[in-house]
Amino acid sequence: MKDFQSLRIIFMGTPEFAVASLDALVKAGCNIVGVITAPDKPGGRGMQLQESAVKIYAVENNLKVLQPEKLKNPEFLKELKSLYADLQIVVAFRMLPEVVWNMPPMGSVNLHGSLLPQYRGAAPINWAVINGEKETGVTTFKLKHEIDTGDILLQESFPIGENDTAGEVHDRMKEIGATILVKTVKGLADGTLEEMPQSAIGNPPTGQTCEQLAYLHHAPKIHTETCEIDWNQPVENIFNKIRGLSPYPTAFTFLNNKKIKIFTAEKELTTPTIKAADYATDGKTFLKFAGINGYIHLLEIQLEGKKRMKIDEFLRGYRFSN
Repeated sequence: MKDFQSLRIIFMGTPEFAVASLDALVKAGCNIVGVITAPDKPGGRGMQLQESAVKIYAVENNLKVLQPEKLKNPEFLKELKSLYADLQIVVAFRMLPEVVWNMPPMGSVNLHGSLLPQYRGAAPINWAVINGEKETGVTTFKLKHEIDTGDILLQESFPIGENDTAGEVHDRMKEIGATILVKTVKGLADGTLEEMPQSAIGNPPTGQTCEQLAYLHHAPKIHTETCEIDWNQPVENIFNKIRGLSPYPTAFTFLNNKKIKIFTAEKELTTPTIKAADYATDGKTFLKFAGINGYIHLLEIQLEGKKRMKIDEFLRGYRFSN
């Protein structure tokens, strides 16, 4: 049992999602002895070096920052060991080698954006929305060899609204996750948290692990082919895909052979009068594509080579081919 604020903690993370957790730990009085984040990368206009959101926060708050290219680099491992961390916390970072995650005496804790064992993998928020889930949540767990399989420490669920995008779920989740992470560190410090194997979740039948059950969903990395809309689907499925990929990496289709990204849309359940993948428009206020049981009305889009815009603005400047 240790005093919560005396624990020496190393934080590992890169994107804006992780900043909420780091900020919550700092504001709770945690002793963050080091922050590990991705190396600066060229990007934007002029390909200037871009710092990660976590690095920007860490520098602003006078926290020690390490940016290793390779996590097995002997010099990095030596410097990591010299920080004498009791605990490592990982939020939206890359996979860690065992020599890193097993270094501190209290191990390494990961914050994952799902109710494990559901939606293990790189894109849990996207896939939960794409699959039309009504609920998701966050999980803190201890890292071990297989990705996202470690013993669970704490979980908290929250609803997904029927029109919520992945971006909206992300923004709620990062705050809920930050709160759960602080509770997790406090529970580990005072010895009140009990680790629970993921195999015990959902009470699988005797002789089966949760991994063998049909109800287990996965959350692999999103690839370009995942984002293209198949209009030979029910419009409910298409609508969920659009929500689940908005604002990034964004679902897309083609309009007169040009790629068009769809950020927001709404569904119309009716018998289509045109075949799936064809579109109808009045040229002023609406553009809709047919699925097998209705239409998807495009509301906010970005045509290849153009800026993101509302559908009425787009239609004012677009000429449809005959």
